Amino acid sequence: MQTLNHYLNTQILPRGRDGNHRRRRGGSMPQIFGAATLQPPRASLETKRKTYSMPPEKVEVFNSLESWVSQRVLPLLKPVEHCWQPQKLLPDPSLPWDEFSEQVKELRDRTAELPDEYLVVLVGDMITEDALPTYQSQLNSWDGVRDVTGSSHNPWAVWIRSWTAEENRHGDLLKTYLYLSGRVDMLMIEKTIQYLIGAGMDIQNENNPYLGFVYTSFQERAAFVSHGNTARLAKESGDPVLARICGTIAADEKRHENAYIRIIEKLLEVDPSETMLAIADVMHKKITMPAHLMYDGRDPMLFTHFSMVASKLGVYTANDYSDILEFLVGRWRLEKLEGLKGEGKRAQDFVCGLAPRIRKLQERADERARKMKKQSHGAKFSWIFNKEVAL
Repeated sequence: MQTLNHYLNTQILPRGRDGNHRRRRGGSMPQIFGAATLQPPRASLETKRKTYSMPPEKVEVFNSLESWVSQRVLPLLKPVEHCWQPQKLLPDPSLPWDEFSEQVKELRDRTAELPDEYLVVLVGDMITEDALPTYQSQLNSWDGVRDVTGSSHNPWAVWIRSWTAEENRHGDLLKTYLYLSGRVDMLMIEKTIQYLIGAGMDIQNENNPYLGFVYTSFQERAAFVSHGNTARLAKESGDPVLARICGTIAADEKRHENAYIRIIEKLLEVDPSETMLAIADVMHKKITMPAHLMYDGRDPMLFTHFSMVASKLGVYTANDYSDILEFLVGRWRLEKLEGLKGEGKRAQDFVCGLAPRIRKLQERADERARKMKKQSHGAKFSWIFNKEVAL
């Protein structure tokens, strides 16, 4: 994944209004982390970083879609009384002590055989989910859709709060399950969560919901893929309850993905040129994972190491990145989008041709990795009591 990220940041460069390549943006993983010092990762700094890129007429586009959001997006939410809750998938503390203890013992027996590398990925996914305050803050920074009062009845604001409420269950469930397993160091996990929420995230969406909803479309599908794969691996490792937990979370992510995909579909209908430019802009910058500033107080390359383990296990790989991009291109029918001219047409050509380019690059990277297999190394993870896991 590092090789792919480096390529995406140095070769696939954004174009300016004149069609020429601009300088590479900062923020690739090798530059974020200081390898020589135990300092937390920091967001990239740019002297000309755009923060507000939405002119008033584009804000009006989102104002005009409020009724549509009520009819086509909000119905994808589930009423609280119809939602699953973490307690339904965990040992029941209201039972008599003997029965509760037996349920905890059964959980520990199941998780005893989970491989260390699987625990690393599950913890990393849980920490990503638990940094939810940052994600709500991101959505509330976007012009035209933010919750201006904190309890607004505007459909965009209702979606943001309700999406957050549904997502909030994911981290709670995984964290409690891991806590009861006894297999992980909860103190280091809790420190990592605090560091991550304090650090925030740097995905360069410029307070622009065109960019933001492209990002969330991709990211929710990535979460669906990741949790789906952890469910599969849990089942293979003999923990059907954990498999059900991960699968249940994956189903939520899929439903949320559908909401964001619908939003971009609608924007392509009402403002195709601006939306196509936004899709290209997000893909030029590459999709930065939301927990990319992850830190535990010890390993300044923690997110890179976590990502490498996830890729090695097949939980989330460069091929998944390409698969998601191809899926979105097909779902949004970008190749068949008509009427684009100039910059919009160049953006369309770039996005539609990007996945094959990434796949070819990854094939070369995989071949180099196979030749260098003897030089493989590992990393110690504080989350599993400083055990070393091969990368």
